[in-house]
Amino acid sequence: MPQRRHVARAAVTASAAAACLALATPAWASATVTNPTLRQAGQHILASAGGFNQGFGECAGAEQQAAGEDIWVFIWPGNGVESVDAVNIGWDTDNDGTADTFKTLAEGHFTTDNGAKKVWFATPAGWKLESGESTIHGQVPQDKFNLTHTCAGTGGETPPTTPPVEETPTPTPPVEETPTPTPPVEETPTPTPPVGETPTPTPPGESGAPSETPSPSTSVGGGAGGGSEGGLPLTGVAATSIALTGVLLIGGGVVLMTMRRRRDKVTFTS
Repeated sequence: MPQRRHVARAAVTASAAAACLALATPAWASATVTNPTLRQAGQHILASAGGFNQGFGECAGAEQQAAGEDIWVFIWPGNGVESVDAVNIGWDTDNDGTADTFKTLAEGHFTTDNGAKKVWFATPAGWKLESGESTIHGQVPQDKFNLTHTCAGTGGETPPTTPPVEETPTPTPPVEETPTPTPPVEETPTPTPPVGETPTPTPPGESGAPSETPSPSTSVGGGAGGGSEGGLPLTGVAATSIALTGVLLIGGGVVLMTMRRRRDKVTFTS
């Protein structure tokens, strides 16, 4: 009888253990270790960026936000995450576009939102979000976790999102110098001989002697051969008298010929 009781107890214990193993199997199967990365990596996000900033002191769990602090809230979406085991978030603090300062899970704060795991960090105001890595037990869609929202601080210097534009100085127009007037150079006019006067060429052998220009002849007429080389042509009364003489001579010849013909025609009768 006691032996049967031991056998029954062993059977019950084995059944209970089997049931526990059966119930635990889904939990073990879901506890896969994965390494989601930040979806907004490389976007150079400021806490004051539109679409993320909920306003100073409005982030849940961070109601005691200091004036010079930015609050950053990250979420691992879905209900398939059992635990967030490690986080490494990088910020740009010198405005060169790359992460140079990092915070780990030890500096973060846990919270939940309808079963989804969240972690938030506080940083000096003006840092830019650049990168994020994590290790979790579980899985998230597309193996990404997200920056869900921020609460920008009210103090501190915010690095500019774009490099300052250098202003090009307006060039000053040069002062125009008034040139000193130069007096005009007086040109000595070349002497021009009077109109109608022909300069007399210098006779050979008398170079260097000043030549006198003869006055133009005012006489008209003259014999046919009376003019020297270079004299004026025969015009006026001389040409007219020669023409009249020729006409008279021709007329006289005609009269003489007519009288002769008449004489030859006269016949004498006795």
